[in-house]
Parts: sequence; structure tokens; C-alpha cells
Amino acid sequence: MRKNFHIKKLYAYLLKTYIPLFLMTFAICLFLVLMQFLWKYVEDMVGKGLGLNVLGEMFLYAALQLIPMALPLSILLASLMMFGNLGENLELLAIKSAGISLIKAMVPLIVLIVLISIGTFFFQNNAMPKIQPKFYSLLISIRQKSPELDIPEGVFYKEIEGYNLYVDKKNRNTGMLYGVSIYDVSSGFQNMAVIICDSAEMRMSEDKLSLVFTMHSGQQFANFTQGTENMKLSTEFIPFSRESFVTKTMTIPYDDNFNRMEESVLQESSSSNYVSKNIAQLRVSIDSMEQFIDSVNISDRKIMKQYTYLSFRNSYPQEAKDSLIEAGIALPRPDMDSIFAAKEIQQQASILQSAFTKAENNGNDYLFRSMSKTTTQRNINRQWIEWHTKFTVSFACLIFFFIGAPLGSIVRKGGLGTPIVISVILFIIYYILNNVGYKMARDGVWDHWIGMWFSSMILLPLGIFLTYKAMTDSVIMSTDTYVGFFRKLFFIREKRNYTIKDVVIEEPDYAEILKLTDKLTSEVSAHLQQYARIGYKTYWTDTGYDQQLTSVKTKMEHILNRLSNSRKPAIIEKAKEYPVLINYVRPFKAGTTPARLFMYVFPVGGILKLLALPFEKRINRDLREILKLNTELTRILNGRQNKIAV
Repeated sequence: MRKNFHIKKLYAYLLKTYIPLFLMTFAICLFLVLMQFLWKYVEDMVGKGLGLNVLGEMFLYAALQLIPMALPLSILLASLMMFGNLGENLELLAIKSAGISLIKAMVPLIVLIVLISIGTFFFQNNAMPKIQPKFYSLLISIRQKSPELDIPEGVFYKEIEGYNLYVDKKNRNTGMLYGVSIYDVSSGFQNMAVIICDSAEMRMSEDKLSLVFTMHSGQQFANFTQGTENMKLSTEFIPFSRESFVTKTMTIPYDDNFNRMEESVLQESSSSNYVSKNIAQLRVSIDSMEQFIDSVNISDRKIMKQYTYLSFRNSYPQEAKDSLIEAGIALPRPDMDSIFAAKEIQQQASILQSAFTKAENNGNDYLFRSMSKTTTQRNINRQWIEWHTKFTVSFACLIFFFIGAPLGSIVRKGGLGTPIVISVILFIIYYILNNVGYKMARDGVWDHWIGMWFSSMILLPLGIFLTYKAMTDSVIMSTDTYVGFFRKLFFIREKRNYTIKDVVIEEPDYAEILKLTDKLTSEVSAHLQQYARIGYKTYWTDTGYDQQLTSVKTKMEHILNRLSNSRKPAIIEKAKEYPVLINYVRPFKAGTTPARLFMYVFPVGGILKLLALPFEKRINRDLREILKLNTELTRILNGRQNKIAV
């Protein structure tokens, strides 16, 4: 009862720690993806005079639409930070010391993440079909909105369709324009009109559908080319009219209103209605389009069979058609090349031209039919992508928790520094994999389920691996582990580090060490004599090699450990020169059943034996070095013994 009480307090503590972190990281991640959205669409919104209500609505829909992207990243970052803090503050060590495993401590958080994943699924299935049409319809409306009219000085302004405006100077306070030139090409270049005036006033009409220019002291030039579009401009004179005016008013069509597109336009479009459908509606839509493609394929096969290759059979009488076809099949096949060669040149050309025309017509017909099927198949792919997305985001939340929590407990670094770096790297990998799968599924290169679950299939084993390593207190993130691995991989020698100790509890017995050194020399010599060269059969079957090598390593380390207590610099330096023996590399222990099986599979066994040659040569070289060092060590120890005897 008392243990359960402690566990309940632990669960409450973990939830109180995780939930505020999750809410904070979710807000940060949502803000970041919203800024990415703003960076992507800033050109479509800037300079169009949009009201704060329109911009606020746009950002609201964008934030809701980006929740599925921010949620997995926030779960990953919160899990990393929380378990990193627990590991850094030794709280995780205290939990494990109390007999509570990591997976048991994660139970309340697993339940919380499962609930968040379920909520994400319902959000994707029920809320997103309502949010996405509003978001995309508003985005398209903003893109189609005309830019806010702000004619610059000394530059031709081309934002008004059919007109080019040039203003020399303008008064910011009164809005008066000076040195104005207007090039009207709305009726075509040959009917162009040019207006030049000293000053002009510009205002918007009350319905915001046109610009009204009131021009002062100017002239207008216009071509007299109505009805003469084919006139050769390079050789004939083009007449024009010239008009001088003191004040002239001109109206230019310019729609400055914000015309919002109806959501029904997206919902009724066959190429974009997938954004407004839930799972059931998507399934119905997919089934109907697949039935349409099947029916078109059946129709195409019938048409190809009836009209493309055997069209001459259509001239047979209906009542005798089957009997004629059977009789034609029974007859010997004529030599078409000889029949064609017997024709005259004109007839051959006519036959070839007729065949070419028929083939071209059939090709165009089936190209048109294939375009319809290709468009429908692309729509089916988009519908399947939307269907799978409603599940993959929820599953990604679970995967990122089982990556973040174990990784945080392994790294044991809290705060915002290391967790943010790891989270960004992992999320970039997820984002790239997800985009690759999405594009492959959209283009029909991969099946839709492979493309949409591609990122999950890659990251799920990583989550399982990290969870297992965290439960077994792995040193996967220890730099010493990787340094040792690369040392063995590239045969980088380890160096012994012995120093003269200030306090020695037990002085080494040099007489006994001399005896042990002699035994080690004898054993190393016997090993080299027996295993100087290891044959193919010996490599797979002889168990004595590993046993003798282990014995040599044990005795050498025992001697060196005793010599490390010496106060003599010469002895310490000599002990530091001894090599660190490596293990002989085999995929299986010698003499076992798998080893014997590989021995009989000669090509594979021979390759593995060749790969072990560098290890064999290094071990033999180190053993010879041990013999040499034993001789030098014996000389040093004998000299010391002689001094003591004197």
C-alpha cells in the first residue's frame, strides 16, 4: 500500500512537471511554424491594404491549420527537456533506486500522450475539414486582391492592368502628382494613347471599382489605327490625333475591393475538395473515382479491340460475324509484306497515309482519354494522402514521445540548449522523410500507404531502440564508448597510464614478479610457436587459441597491476610500454555449430577468415613485443635484486 502511494505521488509529480513544459513548448513551436508560414506568404499579404480583421482571421486559421505540424515537435521537445532535467538533477537515478523502472515511471505520460494522439485524430477528422476550406479560400482571396495603390516617384508603375504611369514628383501631404505621363495600352498597342500633364489628382471612386484622374495643363496623343490591325508599321505612316486640355478627367478600371471567395468553390471542386472531407467522405469519394476509372478502362479495352486493330470486322453482317471470324482464324495467315509489295507505288503510299492518319487519330483519342484518367488518379492519390494524414500525425506524436523521453534520460541534459538542438535535428529528418513520402505518393511512384507511413516506418525502430537502451542504462551517448569503438575499428593503440603513487599500501614483491614474468614468457612463446599461422580449419574449430590468449592477457595484467605500485621510475616507464592486447575477431565462437556451418560454406567462410588477418597479425606482433619487454623488465628487476643483495 505504501509503495502504491509513493507511485501515485510520483505520477502526479511527473504530470505536474510535464504538462506546463508541453504547453510552453507547444506555444513556442506553433509560433515558429506560424512565422515560417508568414515568411512563405508575406509577399501575398504586404502592400494590399488588408484590414486587421482580415489579417487576424488569416493568422487564426493558419495557426489552427498548423497545429498538426507543431504538435509532434512540441511533444519531442517537452519529453527531452523533462527527462533531461530529471537525469541532470539525479531525480531519475532516485526513481530507479526506489525500484521503479523507466517504463513504469513513464506510464502516466504514455497515457497522456495517447489521449493527446486520440484528440489529434478527432481534430484532424472533424475540425480540419472545416478549417482548411476557410483557410485556403481566404488565402486565395488575399492573393487575388489588388495591391494598394502607391505610385512611386521616378519609376514606371505597371500594377494597373493596361496602363503604365510615370510620376516625376508627388506631394505627400496634398496627394498632388507632378510631371505625370499615362500610357494607355488597354485597347492594344496599335491603339495606344499617351497623356502628358503638368499635374494631376488621383482618387478612388465610391464603389472602389475605378480610379479617377483629374489632370491639369496637358496633352493627349492617340493613334488613328482603328480597323487597321494588319498595317505594316515599318513601311507606312501612322496618323495620330493631338488634344490639348486645361483640365481633363479620366476614369481607369481598378478594383480595390476585397472580394472574398466562397468556401463552396473549394468544396465543389473535384481537384481540391479533399481538404473539406472527413474519413468517411474521403472513402466514399475514393470508391466512386476508382469505379469511374474501372469503367473507363473497360470501355477503352472494348474500343481498342473493336475499332483499333480489327476494325474491318465491323463491316461483317451481324448474323454471320462469329462464323466469319472463326473461318478467318482457321485460314492460313497471309504474307502481308508480299501483298503490300505487289501493290503499285501510288496504292502503297495511299495505304501508308491511311494507316498513319488512323494511327494518329487513335493516338489523339486515347491521349485525351488518358489525360482524364491521369487527372482522376491524381485526385485519388490526393484523397488517399488526406485519409492517411489523419492517422499519421497522431502516430507521429507517439513516436516522438518514445524518442524524446528515452533520449532525454540517456543524454541527461535539461534546459533549452541541448534539447532544442536534438529536437530540431530529429524534426528536420522527420520533415524531409515525410515530404519525400508525400511527393512519392502524390505522383504515384509509391503506393499511398507506403509514402504516407514512410517517415513513421523509419522513426519507429529508432524509438524502440532508444527506449530499450534507456531501460538498460545504455552508454549509447557516452563519448568514451565511441572513442573505444573507433580505436578498435582503425587499430588505434590504447596507451597505459601509470604514475608513481604518493601512497602505496603494498610494495610489489619483485622476486615473485620475476617468477610470474618467466611463466608469462614461456606461455607467450608456446602460443606463438603453436599459432604463428592460423589455418582455415583452426580458425573455425580450435578453441585453444582464445583460451590461451585470454590466459596471456590475464597474467600480463596481473603483473602490470602489481608493478603499478612500484616507486621506481624505470619500472613504471617499462610497464607503460606493454601493449593492450585486443580480442581475436570471429563472427561465432570457434567450435560451435554456426562456426562449423560457416566453415563449410567456403566462399563466405574464406572471406571472413581474410577479414580476420589484420587482427591476427597485430596480436602476433604484440606478443613478440611482450617477449621483448619481459626480457628488459627481467634485466631491470635482476639488477635491483643484485643491489639489494649487496
